[in-house]
Amino acid sequence: MASQDEVREALREVQDPELMMSMVDLGLIYRIDVAGEHDEDVTVTMTFTSPMCPVGPQFKKSVEDKVMSVEGVKSVKVEITFIPPWDPRIMASEDAKFDLGIWF
Repeated sequence: MASQDEVREALREVQDPELMMSMVDLGLIYRIDVAGEHDEDVTVTMTFTSPMCPVGPQFKKSVEDKVMSVEGVKSVKVEITFIPPWDPRIMASEDAKFDLGIWF
């Protein structure tokens, strides 16, 4: 059995390859769904920092691999969306905003 919290914690280790910051802290993970008879099927809805992200396929593969490493996960599906568009001013953690130079 896997939980949303376990998947989210595992994904903290995946860094955006351009910004070298956690994708979770950047707010790139929009949703994590855990389903299946034994909570073994995971769907991650995420975005990239830009629609034309040159490392998008590599980034998606890193997410798939990390989720599959969570105990109990049997399958993973990663859905990419750009709705809503990523906006670090409202989606990133306070630490990520500081690292990005965003102050309010």
